[in-house]
Amino acid sequence: MDTLEEAAARVRRGDTAAFQSIVTSTSDSLVRLSARILGNVSDAEDVVQESMVKAYRALVAEQFDGRSSVKTWLYRIVTHGSIDALRKRRRERTTSDEGIEAGWDGLALAEARLALQELTDWLAALPEEQRVAIVLKSVEGLSTPEIAEILECSEGAVEQRLVRARATLRQKRSGS
Repeated sequence: MDTLEEAAARVRRGDTAAFQSIVTSTSDSLVRLSARILGNVSDAEDVVQESMVKAYRALVAEQFDGRSSVKTWLYRIVTHGSIDALRKRRRERTTSDEGIEAGWDGLALAEARLALQELTDWLAALPEEQRVAIVLKSVEGLSTPEIAEILECSEGAVEQRLVRARATLRQKRSGS
C-alpha cells in the first residue's frame, strides 16, 4: 500500500488511478472532520467529495508543492470547504435540526447517541474559528503546528482559539 505522498507522486506522474488509494485512506477521517464542523454527515460527505475533486485537479495540474504532508493539505482543503459551507448555510438562513445521524458511527446505545448530540450542540455553539481548532485538535488529534498550517495562522493564534473554546465548553458543561 502506498503512503499518501507516494500516491500523490504517482498521480502527478500521470497514474490517475493512484488517487483512489488517497481517497480510500483518508475519506473516513475527512468526513468525520467535516461532520464535526458542519454538524451533519450528509453535508460533510458533499464537502469531502468536492474537496477530493479539488485535490485531484490540483495534483494533476502539479499545484501541490509538497511543502506540507498530503494529509495536512487534504485537511486544509476540507476545513476550508466546511467553513465555506457553514457560511453559505448562514447566508441562506437555513437551519437544520438534522444533527449527526444516529447510525453514522455505529453507536447503538441511546446514551451514546445522546452524548454525541450534546457534543454536536456544544460544538455548534462555538464561534467558527474556535470550533474548527478544537475539532482539529481534540477530535482529529492534530498538532498545533499542523493546525496552524491548515488554518494558515500562527501557532499562538491556534492556542488562543483552543483556550477560548475549552473555556466556553467548560462553562457549558458546568451550566448543564
